Amino acid sequence: MTQTQELCPCCSQLAYDACCGPLISGAARAVTAEQLMRSRYSAYVKGEMGYLFETTHPDGRKGYDHDGTKEWSENSEWQKLEILAVRGGTAGDQAGEVEFKAYYEGKGAQHIHHEVGVFRKVEDVWFFTDGKIVGNVPIRSTKVGRNEPCTCGSGKKYKKCCGA
Repeated sequence: MTQTQELCPCCSQLAYDACCGPLISGAARAVTAEQLMRSRYSAYVKGEMGYLFETTHPDGRKGYDHDGTKEWSENSEWQKLEILAVRGGTAGDQAGEVEFKAYYEGKGAQHIHHEVGVFRKVEDVWFFTDGKIVGNVPIRSTKVGRNEPCTCGSGKKYKKCCGA
């Protein structure tokens, strides 16, 4: 009997152990800015606060809010990550931007965290340097019914999309 491998929270459709798991555990490093972005999302889902801190550029660590980051991670039901655009950030680049939407439920409401993450490579290691918020607007203030249209706009029922 074969065990089903856990899919990676970053929505890559790969197994966690073949995607973000090795990055978060320290067994591997991100080769691109997008890989780092995906692994940071997975770290929020998994509550890996140390990884989030370590992948933040040293210049941004001074004002890093450990408690706020942990609270957001633990008090949110992370639903999916959607990568919208990637500018630069390849293995040969020194900088890159990843525009994404992270869908989550928190405090009884559905939210979309829409951000352009800015990344920089230092001595061949990618770091998150800044995030430019595009929007963080609750979709609705009440629970979504399983048979209602999904709040992400996919056209699917909630139970077959973000609620799966």
